[in-house]
Amino acid sequence: MSKTKYDRQLRIWGEVGQAALENASICLLNCGPTGSEALKNLVLGGIGSITVVDGSKVEIGDLGNNFMVDAKSVGESKAKSVCAFLQELNDAVKANFVEENPDSLIVTDPSFFSQFTLVIATQLVEDSMVKLDRICREANVMLVFARSYGLTGLVRVSVKEHTIIDSKPDHFLDDLRLNNPWPELKRFVETIDLNTPDPIAHKHIPYVVILVKMADEWAKTHSNNLPSTREEKREFKDLVKSKMVSMDEDNYKEAVEATFKVFAPRGISKEIQEIIHDRSAEVDSNSSAFWVMVAALKEFISNEGDGEAPLEGSMPDMTSSTEHYINLQKIYQTKAEADFLSMEQRVKDILVKLGLDPSSISKQTIKSFCKNARKLKVCRYRTIEDEFSNPSVTELHKCLASEDYSSAIGFYILLRAVDRFAATYNKFPGHFDGGDIEEDASLLRTTALGLISEMGCDGYELPEALCSEMCRFGAAELHVVAAFVGGIASQEAIKLITKQFVPMLGTYVFNGIDHNSQLLTL
Repeated sequence: MSKTKYDRQLRIWGEVGQAALENASICLLNCGPTGSEALKNLVLGGIGSITVVDGSKVEIGDLGNNFMVDAKSVGESKAKSVCAFLQELNDAVKANFVEENPDSLIVTDPSFFSQFTLVIATQLVEDSMVKLDRICREANVMLVFARSYGLTGLVRVSVKEHTIIDSKPDHFLDDLRLNNPWPELKRFVETIDLNTPDPIAHKHIPYVVILVKMADEWAKTHSNNLPSTREEKREFKDLVKSKMVSMDEDNYKEAVEATFKVFAPRGISKEIQEIIHDRSAEVDSNSSAFWVMVAALKEFISNEGDGEAPLEGSMPDMTSSTEHYINLQKIYQTKAEADFLSMEQRVKDILVKLGLDPSSISKQTIKSFCKNARKLKVCRYRTIEDEFSNPSVTELHKCLASEDYSSAIGFYILLRAVDRFAATYNKFPGHFDGGDIEEDASLLRTTALGLISEMGCDGYELPEALCSEMCRFGAAELHVVAAFVGGIASQEAIKLITKQFVPMLGTYVFNGIDHNSQLLTL
C-alpha cells in the first residue's frame, strides 16, 4: 500500500478500507462514458484489478462523449482501448478486457461473474438486469447498476445482505454514559466537589463530572428518573446554571450545552435491538464474522453490559484541568478495554461452540466492532425481478401523487418503458435518422401507461413533455450526465467494498433537467 499516493483517501476510510480496495476485483459491463467514468474513479482510488467487458468497436461518435478513447482508437476494440487508458492512470492496477457483448455473456457464461468482488453493470436493458442480478446473488457477488440516458440516469445497488461495522454517521452522540455512569466513573465523580471555594479549580471541573453529579442530584428527587419533558429539561438546565459562580466559566457553559446528552434514553437504540434480534443473529457454522459478533453483543448486553453496548472509550475535548482530563480518559479507556476483553471472550466461546477456529476473527476486527457497536447497520435489497414485477404500490402512489417525486418516478417508469419500446420496435424511441419523433413519443407514452397499469397504479398520467424529452434524448449518453452518474456508482462501489458508510437503499434517479435527485424505495 502506498501511503503517499493514497494519503487523502486514507484519512477517510483508513488502511483497512484501502486494503479492501486493493484486494478487490471489479468487472465493468459496457465501457461507454458511464462505465468508463465509474471505473476511472475506482482505478484512481487504487482498486486491485479490473476487467472490462464490451464487444463493440470505437466509433467516431465515441470521441465526443468518452475521454477514455481517442482518434487512434477508432475501429479498435472499445474494451481494449478503455482498459489501456485506465491502466495509464494507475499502473498498480491489474487490467484485463473481454471482447464480448455483456448481454450475451450473461446468457452463455453466468459462472464468469463469480470470480469478482463486485460487478458494475452499465447501460443494461431490463431483461439483462434481472438475469445478472439473479446470477450475482447466487454467487454472492456485489452488484451496482448504473445507467445514463440523455439528461437522466439511475444507480441501483443489489446485494442479498450488506453488513456495516463502521457506518460513519454524520451526527452521533458521544458515548459518555452521563445518563448511566458505571461504578468507576461514579467513584471518580464523587471525589470532586462542585462547591470548592477555589475559583480556579471550579472553572476547571470537566463538564462530564458536572453533568453526572447534576443528573444524580436530579434523580434523587425525581423517583430515580432523568428529565424527560420539555419543562423538566428546562429546569435541569437551570439547575446546572445555578452552580456557576462567575460568568466566565466555560466548563459550565459547555455543561449547559451538553445537557441533551443526559436526556438521551439509556440502553441501546431500536435499530441495534432489531439487529441483535435478527434471525441471522441465531448463528451456525456458516454465519459470517459480523453475525457471530452480533451474537456475542447480544450476550454482552444481557450480562456485563447491563443493557448497554460496549463503551467506545473516546472523549471529546473539554475545558478541564490536565489532571482531571487525564484521569477521566484513563477511566473511559479502562472501561472500553474491559468491555472489549469480555466481547473477545464471548466471540471465542461462540466460535468454539460452532466448531470453528476461536482465533478466526481477529482482535482488530472485534475491537473495531466494539468501538462501533452503537452504529452497526444491516442493509438488505430486494431483487431487481421482485422490484420490477411486484413494486410497492403504496410507494408508487405516494411518488406519483407527490410534486417533489413526480419527475423522478416519471423518469424511473420511462427508463423501463424505453426498454420495452426497444424490445418491440428494435430501436430506442427517438433513435433514428429522419422520422417522426411525435409518433415515437405517442408510442412511448402508451407503453409507459401500460407499465403503470401493470404496477397497479391505473389512472395516473405521465406528462407528455417528459415522454417527448425521452424521445429527444435518443438513448444518447451525454458525457456530463454520464460522469455524474458514473461518479455516484463508483461512490456506492467504494462503500460496498470497504464496508464503510451506508450504501443507498433504493433506486437513485438523477434529473438533469431540474438539477435534482431522488431516492425511490420501490
